[in-house]
Amino acid sequence: MPAANASLVRSARIQLGVLRALLLREVLTRYGRHNIGFLWLFVEPMLFTLGITTLWTVAGLHQVSDLPIAAFALTGYSTVLLWRNMPNRCIGAIAPNSALMYHRNVRIMDIYIARIALEAMGATTSFAILGMAFVGLELIEPPENLLLLVLGWLLTAWFGAAFAIFLGALSEKSETVEKLWHPAAYLLFPLAGAAFLVEALPPEFQSAALLIPMVNCTEIIRDAFFGSVFDARYDVGYLVAVNLGLSIMALALERKVSREYVLE
Repeated sequence: MPAANASLVRSARIQLGVLRALLLREVLTRYGRHNIGFLWLFVEPMLFTLGITTLWTVAGLHQVSDLPIAAFALTGYSTVLLWRNMPNRCIGAIAPNSALMYHRNVRIMDIYIARIALEAMGATTSFAILGMAFVGLELIEPPENLLLLVLGWLLTAWFGAAFAIFLGALSEKSETVEKLWHPAAYLLFPLAGAAFLVEALPPEFQSAALLIPMVNCTEIIRDAFFGSVFDARYDVGYLVAVNLGLSIMALALERKVSREYVLE
């Protein structure tokens, strides 16, 4: 193996080892070894989604609509949890982990990636377990288009990761970001498409709704699950463009923050 390739492989192994160590540290710091420990990683989002599904079913919403309410709640709230929890963990993440920066192989981006990966694993596991359980109990039908479901989930995770890195790096420049994000997250919740379909909106509001990237994410995943019973509205090209633009801004800002942090 050429020396350059050997060096690249060695660097990759070191970086993977760093990310693995940060993941384990994050799990132990957040969940500890008591009770059910790291299982809370996916049990917590499962309980939230299950609670919403139960509430809507008890309220009788399944009797006033032809939509599969359990699938509607599962796809809507699991999608929101995927992208919303990532910024929650990245904003203000550097200060409590500043001691780790003394290790030359640990960078700000490593901390962000570890936290984002942990949230993605938790939300994905929760979604998969609940989905299989609901299908097994015959509460919902299996997804109509599994490939579209995977595509929608990956695009949502991409958006959440880019958004998280951007807000995380921005929070290092201004403490206001952390203070504004929590109320903003609650305001974005009803606008993200979890509780509505774009086709149910007045025609004059549908185009405006699709300008919100998260609405496109939710519509794609719902189309994959039960697209035959409603007219899904989304633009994959627009969502990819937003994700690319947000990723570029996030990486540029993170690089600037990293350089300033080194200089300090």
